[in-house]
Amino acid sequence: METRGEDRMAPAVQGAEAAGPAPAPARPQRMLPEERRRALIDKATDYFSEAGFEGGTRELAKRMGITQPLIYRYFPSKDDLVNEVYRAVYLEKWKEDWAGGLCRREVALGDRLLAFYADYTATVFERRWMRIFFFAGLRGLDINTRYIERVRAQLLVPICLEARASFGFEAHAPVTDAEMALAWVMHGAIFYHGVRAVIYNLPDRTDPGHTARLAVSAYLAEAPRTIAAALAAPAGG
Repeated sequence: METRGEDRMAPAVQGAEAAGPAPAPARPQRMLPEERRRALIDKATDYFSEAGFEGGTRELAKRMGITQPLIYRYFPSKDDLVNEVYRAVYLEKWKEDWAGGLCRREVALGDRLLAFYADYTATVFERRWMRIFFFAGLRGLDINTRYIERVRAQLLVPICLEARASFGFEAHAPVTDAEMALAWVMHGAIFYHGVRAVIYNLPDRTDPGHTARLAVSAYLAEAPRTIAAALAAPAGG
């Protein structure tokens, strides 16, 4: 029995010897500094979107299989890393032509708003984007403040001015608080669709376009009255 067992194994052993030694495992390629930096930002984005900003760089390094000092070789502090996450998630995805499209007066204002929000929601209704935004707000970071100011200055102010022009009002006076509040109501209603879907994981049979149509219709219906009242009010009143 032992001889037969040895005989059965012999061809396999001989075949292995004939094939030569097994090749050594390939050594991992070294990443270029910029590639490593981008990888760190990407992994940090994943990490902060799941753990929040209470998560530390030690745990981040552990999850990445690297040393903590390697992170600090690229980012002097955690705040520097958070700022780069903000730039990658929010600034790099911001489209400068959004404001331009909102100001194309040869297109009806309602159509401009719907086209903008179709593109905007496709950009921001993403798990990492939404979760980081809310974690930053809970942590008291200025990510939210900076982003909200960008939305106000570069999107909502133009919308208010275009609404004035569309309804035949003077478009050069500073935007009033009442006009801005109405624009925020529209924007907030559309944004909350993403909150329900991404943050609360609530089933929704409607798509963001349906919510946008409702919000834009409500804005356009109310805008003439709000603008008229705001511009008729005494300055500083």
